Amino acid sequence: MSATAVHSLWTTAADPISKIDAPKIEYAQLSPILIVLGAAIVGVLVEAFVPRKSRYVAQMFVSAVGLVAAFAGVVALAADGYATTKAHIAAMGAIAVDGPALFLQGTILLAALVALFTFAERRLDPAAHGNPVDSFAAQAASVPGSDSEKAAVKAGFATTEVFPLLLFASAGMLLFPAANDLLTLFVALEVFSLPLYLMCALARRKRLMSQEAAVKYFLLGAFASAFTLFGIALLYGYAGSMSYGTIAQVVDGTVTDVTPALADTMGNDALLLVGAALIVMGLLFKVGAVPFHMWTPDVYQGAPTPVTGFMAAATKVAAFGALLRILYVVLPGLRWDWRPVMWGVAIVTMLGGAIIAITQTDIKRLLAYSSIAHAGFILAGVIATTPDGVSSVLFYLAAYSFVTIGAFAVVTLVRDAGGEATHLSKWAGLGRRSPLVAAVFAVFLLAFAGIPLTSGFAGKFAVFKAAAEGGAAPLVVIGVLSSAIAAFFYIRVIVLMFFSEPRPEGPTVAVPSPLTMTAIGVGVAVTLVLGVAPQYFLDLAGNASVFVR
Repeated sequence: MSATAVHSLWTTAADPISKIDAPKIEYAQLSPILIVLGAAIVGVLVEAFVPRKSRYVAQMFVSAVGLVAAFAGVVALAADGYATTKAHIAAMGAIAVDGPALFLQGTILLAALVALFTFAERRLDPAAHGNPVDSFAAQAASVPGSDSEKAAVKAGFATTEVFPLLLFASAGMLLFPAANDLLTLFVALEVFSLPLYLMCALARRKRLMSQEAAVKYFLLGAFASAFTLFGIALLYGYAGSMSYGTIAQVVDGTVTDVTPALADTMGNDALLLVGAALIVMGLLFKVGAVPFHMWTPDVYQGAPTPVTGFMAAATKVAAFGALLRILYVVLPGLRWDWRPVMWGVAIVTMLGGAIIAITQTDIKRLLAYSSIAHAGFILAGVIATTPDGVSSVLFYLAAYSFVTIGAFAVVTLVRDAGGEATHLSKWAGLGRRSPLVAAVFAVFLLAFAGIPLTSGFAGKFAVFKAAAEGGAAPLVVIGVLSSAIAAFFYIRVIVLMFFSEPRPEGPTVAVPSPLTMTAIGVGVAVTLVLGVAPQYFLDLAGNASVFVR
């Protein structure tokens, strides 16, 4: 073949390639996520360039400003109509800007802001070598009990890296419920999971237990992520697309452009059913639903308590948001397949969490099993498959997250010589030693139990009402029974605090700085406001309950 012929072949092959279009990104509509990511990157730079003495204040300032600015961005977008009339798919189909996304993002940002105050608390432990200490290890890289750790404590080091880690986790959580294609979903999952694995290992006291919790969480989380990724691959093989909308059309059979390859895979329901099951399984792991809950009690108990509070609240909000979007936007055509399975999961989750919680002797493990039971209650709303189901889940998540952070903030206050006194026997008589702290904790426990005039009652009522109207009445009966079982162990703790004799060698209640007081105060205020006058917030969730497709 002559050189000219080769040259002409080469030019004709190259000709049809048109110019590559630049991606079209709506930065203003993605501003909440971008602001938090930007603040996290500034936090990393603060660690690198700001002197050690000034880092704590600088990180605290950057984190608080970032979260407040992002929340202002969410409110501005909602006020501009992006939650209702202007809801659309942004970032070239990758991210949905709609009511549920904005509502959940606002909840996550507020929860992260309240959790930030508990992270920054430095008055609970006695000062070490004249330096104030927080809940986190002096130097994360040093071996527990080693000389390097003792030297770090003596020098007054502090792990201020937890602030950028909190922001990275929050940014991933903001993206997770708004993701509109499977790849974005997976990236968001990893962005918020990896900082959580790290933060779980950073407890100042009981460091080995903390590191064990982090390893358990990391290994099980990696398994769950792998299942999710395998499910994504199978769904992509089934529908030939990562986009939620396209997959939903292929599932429904309303897709217009059917190629021979797509026609082959569309007929293969095994790919669809197994892929969907694996993705939902990964999300149920993050939610802490039975039988994917095994990590929850160990991780909640071992992680530093401020991290446990943040993780228990914000992760649930993000994961339930993503689960709702997958089931309501991608798989509504499979409703008859996934609803019976979800019924089973919800029933064993409600009953399992409530029954096992009765046997717990550690307050953090008790709250962990309580959170598993709550995952079951929220699943009842997911199963409703109606707009009311979505709005009730949104409301429940908002109410639950503040009660949770407040409850774990109270746990940080009850201390003995070894740090936090989490064994239930240590809490006996707390109501006589410190009536205010015990009363506040009792309010949170009553909210968890769903007693009227607390946010827990309004949330449970909304979820059960939606489930009953959605044809899941038997599920509501089991939910009410589970609530009754759960009420037993909440009330038992209240009785222990107020009607038992305090022990002479019992724990003391530390006086916190205004930061933790604010976190607990916000928790109490939200619990009572959402319990006494929930209608405005129920309407807000109702207006934000329509997914953009």
